[in-house]
Amino acid sequence: MSVDTQTRMNLSATLASVSVAGCLVLAKLWALGTTNALSIAASLADSALDLMVSLGGLAAVAYAARPPDEDHAFGHSSAEDLAALGQSLFILISAAAIAVAAMLRLTGEAPPLEAEGRGIAVMFLSVVLTAGLITWQARVARKTGNRVVQADRLHYLGDLIPNIGAILALWASARFGLGQVDSVVALGAAGMLAVGAVRIGLSAWNALMDRRADPRLVEGIAAIADRWPGVRGWHDLKTRTAGSRVFVNLHIELDGDQPLRDAHAIGAGLRREILHHYPHADVIIHKDPDDEPEEDPA
Repeated sequence: MSVDTQTRMNLSATLASVSVAGCLVLAKLWALGTTNALSIAASLADSALDLMVSLGGLAAVAYAARPPDEDHAFGHSSAEDLAALGQSLFILISAAAIAVAAMLRLTGEAPPLEAEGRGIAVMFLSVVLTAGLITWQARVARKTGNRVVQADRLHYLGDLIPNIGAILALWASARFGLGQVDSVVALGAAGMLAVGAVRIGLSAWNALMDRRADPRLVEGIAAIADRWPGVRGWHDLKTRTAGSRVFVNLHIELDGDQPLRDAHAIGAGLRREILHHYPHADVIIHKDPDDEPEEDPA
């Protein structure tokens, strides 16, 4: 698959994500005003976060297709981490507001829910659209391996739970008059939102602080270098993350007496192999002469 085709598929997945999130925000705004259900408010806050995350993902994919410029030699992917910090703060505030409102309803007299049937219809629409989006994102992720699409898909998978919970809360209110179920569902959804916000914020903070990449990735690159023909040793393997990119610096030790062309071929081949296994990495390989000459086989 060509790079252009991968880019188009990734853009289609992120555009679909933005479109679905925008439709759900509008639908849930209407449902919240109609039903007065906190569980829908929690789902609305989650959809609003989804819209912001999806817009960030769309921007990240679009920026990834652009080459680095003179002022940003390593690209612009750190903007994704800055946006993620803002998103995590927004969702933490939203989760706290929903949790406080739910607790007040549980400890006091909660206003009755209204038009539960309309709310159930909107939430059912949300489940159907989300399931369709997840199916398309899974197909794109399998073909392109794009981590932004994969992460977005995992996020929307998590959204199915509060959406289904809101449907159950509205059904319990309409069928049995159990309006308090709505507040319990809202508390659970607020907790899920808070956990997700902390995870996103910590990931973005670690990336901005140049924390090394996943240890499994580092071990995988080391294993490739260990077995690569012509490489006598390696050192100073350093990694850092920025948005969806992983930057890798590696020093390899080569026979200092071999022609420059041969040394370049070894380094280029190793770089291609690393990119084959980790296509979202940006790899720089430094070539150092091996201080210890080979023993004479005679």
